Amino acid sequence: MSKTYYDPADLRKFGKITEWSEELGNKFFDYYGKVFEEGALTAREKSLIALAVAHTEQCPYCIDAYSKDGLQRGITKEEMMEAIHVGAAIKSGATLVHGVQMMNKVNKLDG
Repeated sequence: MSKTYYDPADLRKFGKITEWSEELGNKFFDYYGKVFEEGALTAREKSLIALAVAHTEQCPYCIDAYSKDGLQRGITKEEMMEAIHVGAAIKSGATLVHGVQMMNKVNKLDG
């Protein structure tokens, strides 16, 4: 097996980010935990959103974590893939809509 830049074992070390900045690390984990509590959205819905965002942000650690979390919450493979497509559509749409800025600039310069 070849070694990759991202080591899956590093995901288990995530909690150690508090070691070099305890106050800020703890504040992050407090916030993170609060975000994922049940609220207007269920934990299942939040897990599915997190999985889609993990893909748009291209975070392999988050993809691993929320793939596993989603399965544990009963999210189906089909639901996961559909959520990823929603994220991809938003990401590509956001890229393309910024093309209007380019068109405005080119029209101004070409004017």
